[in-house]
Amino acid sequence: MSKLEAILSQEVEAEIQALLAEAKAKAEALRQEAQGRAEALLAAKKRALEGQRQAALRRAESAGELLLATARTEARGEVLAQVKARVREALLSLPEKPEWPEVVRKLAEEALSALPEPEALVSHPENLPHLEPLARGGLELRADPTLRLGVRAVGKGGKTQVENALESRLERAWDALSSRVAQALWG
Repeated sequence: MSKLEAILSQEVEAEIQALLAEAKAKAEALRQEAQGRAEALLAAKKRALEGQRQAALRRAESAGELLLATARTEARGEVLAQVKARVREALLSLPEKPEWPEVVRKLAEEALSALPEPEALVSHPENLPHLEPLARGGLELRADPTLRLGVRAVGKGGKTQVENALESRLERAWDALSSRVAQALWG
């Protein structure tokens, strides 16, 4: 029986080795498959994270550009407000200049020409002496302390009035003027 035992033992050993080799091959295949899946999953996660990082970077850059644009716009607005304030200061100092009598007369002539039958001319009390030559034709001169930088022509019966003042002219023209100032300052 020893020969039979040896043959059986060899066959069992061969079968065990074959099963073991098959199990090792299956285990290796499973390991390689799992490693491939893990590497693919890792690569997908890396791509997703890189995409998220790029998107976050673009958002941060956009937010930074928006903040910068906002700051520039605010700064430009402040500069234009300063320019407007300086223009107002210059206008307020005009009555002290030697050319003021001619300026106020021209403002009055423009206002009077807009009315078919003017009856009165209203301006600041300090401006009235400069307007006396216009009153020689029967036009009444009236004082209004609020009209420092302009005049108001009053039509016959007082129903129609035309005001011509430098401050209101500045306000009406400011949009166009500020565009020109901005163009000159920032191109």
